[in-house]
Amino acid sequence: MFGRTYNIVWPFIHFHLDDLITPDMYPRYSADNIRDALADTPVVFVMGPRQAGKTTLVKSLIDEKWEYITLDDQAQFEIAKADPVGFIRNLPLKQIALDDVQRLPELFVSIKQSVDENRLPGRFLLTGSANALPLPRLSDSLAGRMESVRLTTLSECEIQGKQPTFLTKLLSQEAPSTRETRLRDHLLQRIIAGCFPEPLQRSNERRSTAWHQQYVSTLIQRDIQDLTQINHPGLITKLLKLTAFYTGKLVNHTELGNKLGLNRLTIQKYMALLERLFLVEQLPAWHSNEYKRLVKKPKIHSIDTGMICTIRGLTRERLMQQPADFGLLLKSFVYNELRKQATWIDEPLNFFHYRDKDKVEVDLIIENGIGDCLAVEVKAAATLNSKDFTGLKRFQNIAGERFKLGILLYDGDHTTAFGDQLFAVPIGTLWS
Repeated sequence: MFGRTYNIVWPFIHFHLDDLITPDMYPRYSADNIRDALADTPVVFVMGPRQAGKTTLVKSLIDEKWEYITLDDQAQFEIAKADPVGFIRNLPLKQIALDDVQRLPELFVSIKQSVDENRLPGRFLLTGSANALPLPRLSDSLAGRMESVRLTTLSECEIQGKQPTFLTKLLSQEAPSTRETRLRDHLLQRIIAGCFPEPLQRSNERRSTAWHQQYVSTLIQRDIQDLTQINHPGLITKLLKLTAFYTGKLVNHTELGNKLGLNRLTIQKYMALLERLFLVEQLPAWHSNEYKRLVKKPKIHSIDTGMICTIRGLTRERLMQQPADFGLLLKSFVYNELRKQATWIDEPLNFFHYRDKDKVEVDLIIENGIGDCLAVEVKAAATLNSKDFTGLKRFQNIAGERFKLGILLYDGDHTTAFGDQLFAVPIGTLWS
């Protein structure tokens, strides 16, 4: 699928923190996923975090045959809320792009009725900054009629305008290589800036941080209220800020609850809300029926390292002085890059982490539909030794024939074999 022509949707103003990016426009590789779905499915739902670029992408895909409506328009919202059935029934006889649909889930039943009367593909193109799929009224009403497409924040491939090939190579059991030199400065800058389009267009680190502060303090509040009625929505924001200190680490819900004065069940509920808002992801532990000495707790990853840095007050200078924090944020950065590339792969993939009771671990396990496993470990160092492969070798032994390839990403410039199916690979191969 990577031979196609991609939509270019985000204007770019040179961000002086990053000399590797040129003034250009961002390709969004999910555009073809949306086109494919519109060609054979009545309803397509584009989901992703607020400000990831959903509206811009959708507007780039529609033409005069479409009617664009946003529920961010309060007048449209009030009309639709007062009479959802009438609102859908009285829409123009065009294809409909309906933005911010998570604000009014009642519309899904009315959309179902309209689709049942006319099942032509591509009738509705919806966007939402919250995952409404777990809602019973949606899963029941649009089953078999709707396909969802995930739009993430920008990947490094999109930022640099390069083809995403890393994950494709891994799935072919090929160790990627690159001519990129050491990238520590670039990685520091990318981690601080994050991958939302807007802060990347701002002129310096201070202005980028100001955007993230606004995002955390105000922009997500409305989505929280739209998604569910909770007594203390401010606690969701506090929990989001707290999770910034746990990124790349095991999740202990009881410990999180104690810090916020909430019980375990409430914390689990609030964590689920953060996931539905696409702000954090819980990475489950890999398990095996044959091997019992495995830790079962998930790890947590924020969807954007820039947001983490803003919450924690981490600047470029502070990260340079705190290598442990840099290492954890780099793991989250790599996790997010691979998750993004997975949305452009036709084969469904599952992501896990590995950790056993000896505290031996691997950052990422990628498993395909037949159980074949790829293992990815991340190191911020430029030099490696055989001990750095302890986790990969342990997992290789436990996974047995399911193990296909083990990759240790490091800040170097050569791909080097470290044993059977084990390779040290420069981190720059993620996008080059």
